[in-house]
Formats: sequence, structure tokens, C-alpha cells
Amino acid sequence: MSVRQRAFAVRLQYLLVLYVMGQVIAGFFVDLPYPYWVGWIPIVGVIVIALARRASVNREIAADPPATVETDPPVTGRWSALNSPADKVPSHGTHALGQTYAIDIVAEPEGGERPAFAWLWPIARGNRAFPAFGAPLVAVADATVVHAEDGQRDHLSRNSLLAYLYLFVVEGVGRAVGGARRVVGNHIVLDLGEGTYAMYAHVQRGSLAVRAGDEVRAGQVMARCGNSGNSTEPHVHFQLMDGPDLGTARGVPFRWRGVGVPAGGETFTVREEAAPVP
Repeated sequence: MSVRQRAFAVRLQYLLVLYVMGQVIAGFFVDLPYPYWVGWIPIVGVIVIALARRASVNREIAADPPATVETDPPVTGRWSALNSPADKVPSHGTHALGQTYAIDIVAEPEGGERPAFAWLWPIARGNRAFPAFGAPLVAVADATVVHAEDGQRDHLSRNSLLAYLYLFVVEGVGRAVGGARRVVGNHIVLDLGEGTYAMYAHVQRGSLAVRAGDEVRAGQVMARCGNSGNSTEPHVHFQLMDGPDLGTARGVPFRWRGVGVPAGGETFTVREEAAPVP
């Protein structure tokens, strides 16, 4: 698909999702003026578009695999990887929002303890219980800030069974209607040059030290790790893309200098050189 075709598909899919939501809400109060089966048409449309977009990206990757771009890591200290492209592609089960080669990482400091998943209790935890919360996010290369926002709240963790279900059944629907920025939460997009862009998601509210248009240097602290958007716990979601628009961008493979591409569960350490956020 061309960029224009991808943009059209994204817009059409979004409008169909809005229609489905409106239909469901209206159905609680009035009898809809058409047969029951007609209501399934937009739902089928959403599924067909999603499958068509996925198939298109799969064909593009098979025909012309994108080149891996090497950058510095986006954090310092000791971390472990989750949902890594070293294990599967697409790493998050979808090509949407340029996530084909995205990675999630959580802080694992020496002597520290990250709360484990709880089946029943506690249902949710405060963000400061997680060592990743507030960790500095650093520029992976000399770059230009294309987008930076940090106005969305950092919600409680969603790492229990009930909270996890709430995230995907209730919040997930709301964020889908809210669009890409509600899914990734507060985020930063950097233009690394030569058609490559880096995106950091789930940034901590109020932590930005940069704004759109700023020039940053590799290793410069730009913000802090948070828990905004579609997130189960404070963590860093990082990805490279071929464009600044999350709706139309395609994922680009990355490799971090001195680290490579850590697999799920793999722990890695990056020497701390960055200065604190001003």
C-alpha cells in the first residue's frame, strides 16, 4: 500500500469503529431502524481492513525487507526485554502504529524488585512500586524532535487478572476510539534522518525536557518513563518507523550499540552517562 492508501484504510477503519460503538450505545435506548444482521456489516468491514493491512505489510516485508538501523539504547542502567522482535515479528502481534519491530523493556536494578503479576490481589499498584517509573529516557542519536507530549495521566498498574481484563475489555475499546495517541499515551517522536524515526511511548506525565523542533544529542535526557496509555505497568516502549505519523508509518528493525536486540526475558545493562532531567 502507498502512504495515501494506508491513510485511507486507517481513516475508514476508525470511522467504522466509531459507527459500531455508536450502534451499540444506541441499541440500549432505541430499536435500530434496520435488521440485526445489518449491524454486523461494519464489524466485518473493520476485520477485513485489518486483515488486508496486515497482509499488505507482510508482502512488503517479504519482497523488500527493511534494513536494520543501529542506534544507541533509549535508557541507561539494568533492564530486561518483553515483546521483543528477537522472538517474533510483528513483536506485538500487529503491524499497526508502526509496531512491527517494537520492543518493551522494564527496569531490573541490582538489588531492586519489580512486582510480579498478581492473579487476584492486589488488583492494582501505584507506579512508584515499579523501578522503571521515573527512569530517564535518552535520545538514541543526534536528532530533531518531531512530536512531544506529556499531558495524559499515569494510571495505576494493570498487572493483575482483573486489571488486565479491564485494560483490554474496557480501556482498550475506549483507547481504540480515542486514536493512536490514546494507545501509546504520552510519547516522543524523533527524526533520526534518512527517513528513520524513533518513537518512545508511555512517557511520564509532566516529565518532558524537550519540545517539537528541538535538536537533541545522543544520550541527552528528554523525559522519564511513565505508565500512560495502553500500558500494564511502567515500562519503555521503543520502536523505529519510516515516517512520523503513527497511523501510516511502517516499522523499521533496530539494533542497539553494545546490546543488540535483547530477547524476551533477557537482561542487559547500559552504562549510565546521561545527565538528570532538568
